Amino acid sequence: MSNEQDHIPRLALLRLQSWLSPSFPSGSYSYSHGLEWAVEAGYIKDRESLIDWLESDLRYGSGRNEAIFFIEAWRSAAHDDLAKLFEIAELAYAFRGTSEFALESSQQGAGCLSTLRRVWPDDLLDQLSELLSEQHIPPASAVVHGVASAKLGLPANLALPAFLQSYVANLVTAGVRLIPLGQTDGQRAIASLEQGVLAATEEAMGATVDDLGSAAFMVDLASMKHETQYTRLFRS
Repeated sequence: MSNEQDHIPRLALLRLQSWLSPSFPSGSYSYSHGLEWAVEAGYIKDRESLIDWLESDLRYGSGRNEAIFFIEAWRSAAHDDLAKLFEIAELAYAFRGTSEFALESSQQGAGCLSTLRRVWPDDLLDQLSELLSEQHIPPASAVVHGVASAKLGLPANLALPAFLQSYVANLVTAGVRLIPLGQTDGQRAIASLEQGVLAATEEAMGATVDDLGSAAFMVDLASMKHETQYTRLFRS
């Protein structure tokens, strides 16, 4: 192992696995990020089209923005810069293209923040929670995970790809149910997205909030259409 790997606490890796596990009570399983409408409309119909859709979102859409919010929150927390962290959290709350994306992020963020404060308490998370509550600003999931990872001493180039892998894996699971796909095809899809996760991580590591933006318009459109979709399994 490298020297960097030698200095990563094993306990920190165990906690990261817990936070990104499907058993963590963030409610992520109830959101499809617009996939439900895309499947009904025929844009996603098999494993290949699911991979294409998710990679586009990850590299050019909301997934890319989540990566930037994560890394900016990580940087702020690593320097104990509460003022900067609050600015990032406030921007992350406002930077949502649709009402369902706002709900998806804020409800997962609130569930994550609440559980972390109860099970793995941290002063910076407490301070951020109080500031957000005073201003009536819901926490964003990427921001909460970025702060928690930094305070745990996890390097960003490890914590961020793990977060993004969890992000796409949750959506692949939704695709498995919606298309439907078999479990093995679901794992093939996740494996096919690994390079996209690493590329998105590499780009975000050199980015700031000035680089936020989206070119994945169909993802936003799918979310808007899902708001009025007649039959729905998911909340987004």
